[in-house]
Amino acid sequence: MKENPYSQDKEEIRELLKQFQNLKAGRSHSFLDEDAFEKIVDHFDDAEDLVQALEAIELGIERYPYSAMLHVKKADLLIATRRYQEALNILDHAELLDSNDINLYILKTDAFLALDQQEKAVELLQNALQLFDGPERIEMLFELADVYDDYEEFDKIFDCLKLILEQEPTNEEALYKICFWTDFTGRNEESIRLHQQIIDDFPYCELAWFNLAAAYQGLKLYEKSIDAYKYAIAIDEKFDYAYRNMGDAYIRLRKYKDAIEVLERVLELSRPEDVIYEAIGHCYDRLKNYAQARFYYRKASHLNQEDSKLYYKIACTYINEGQWVTAVKQLETALQIHRLQPEYNLAMGECKMQLGEYKEAIQYFSTVVRQRPKNISSWEALIRCLYNGAYYDEALEQVQAAMQHTENKPLFIFYLSVIYFALGKSKEGLLHLEKAMIKSPKLLKKMVDLNPAILQHPQVVDVIARFKRNRSI
Repeated sequence: MKENPYSQDKEEIRELLKQFQNLKAGRSHSFLDEDAFEKIVDHFDDAEDLVQALEAIELGIERYPYSAMLHVKKADLLIATRRYQEALNILDHAELLDSNDINLYILKTDAFLALDQQEKAVELLQNALQLFDGPERIEMLFELADVYDDYEEFDKIFDCLKLILEQEPTNEEALYKICFWTDFTGRNEESIRLHQQIIDDFPYCELAWFNLAAAYQGLKLYEKSIDAYKYAIAIDEKFDYAYRNMGDAYIRLRKYKDAIEVLERVLELSRPEDVIYEAIGHCYDRLKNYAQARFYYRKASHLNQEDSKLYYKIACTYINEGQWVTAVKQLETALQIHRLQPEYNLAMGECKMQLGEYKEAIQYFSTVVRQRPKNISSWEALIRCLYNGAYYDEALEQVQAAMQHTENKPLFIFYLSVIYFALGKSKEGLLHLEKAMIKSPKLLKKMVDLNPAILQHPQVVDVIARFKRNRSI
């Protein structure tokens, strides 16, 4: 029967600690070599007893003054106790003893960064790259990428990851990271070339296919991105992020049925997420299947009850069906979370207006106007409501205010005209109608939508006919 190696290790460290205590006390002890001191230091370090760890390393260096490994170990402990400059001095000495220890450069980098000396960290790692190859060079490049991240030199992070993949094309960590930094830096064309080369050499690398697809997606080449995602999931049929991104690409192409299919697959492969339910709801919404859209929006809201947008989206499905009372209930929930959100107030105002509750509708539209004083559609909604509620004097005031805030947009000149007619001031109405027709005749439809009966006014018809004749000449 084999002995337990863990038990053997415990017994070994117990014996080493005993010899270490004898050494400190000046009693007789067994010979402790460099490796023994390293194990003793690691034991104290793991136990977070840095005082004894430093004591052990000092004794080790006293006995082995030319051990680069023990000097590097001491520098590591000094960095842990925030004695960065002392650590750098020790590492300079260790470099004279052995310049080929990669830990020496990594620890120097940590110390430089802690001292806010990023330039020195970059210079050190760039020079050290010439000293290493293989796995150690890759480790150095990852370190350099981290320094550039801290230094906010984001394009250089991409460069480091690219160098890693040129040396080791299937390095998973680099493949995962470069996908993010491609999107962040917008270097999609380079990413496409890099991953096409990787795929040529390693056609079954699903991460390379995924990154290629993501880069196409970054360039809005959605058809190509979908093709690449399909290769990724052909290699790994449980690659949920490929399905997720493919769903987004299908939505961008307005292929909502295809999007629903792949997003349902995401739900099968991973735990339910509100964003996936919401995306499926959005697809059904666009397909005008409002009942199914509500079903998925509700599933999303159960997972994220504080997301007011979901209640708003449910309300919009009811609005699209003309179910104003039910829409109001959903909007009330949304407004409890975000009372001043313009879209929610606008929708609530529309519902109240459709229900004939004009005074309440005016309050909601007024909130939107206060939030967005330069927004044309906000003023338009308020004025329509005042007009439909027969508050003509107030409508006149608000049209004039709208013109001041929106640089006299022609729409509001049409609205001035229709309001003057409603007030029995035909002369002013005709005057403003002519002015509006000169500026933007195509907006006449907005005026007619507000009051179709205006076309029964002979003088209005004459003005419109005259402008049509002039345009045809």
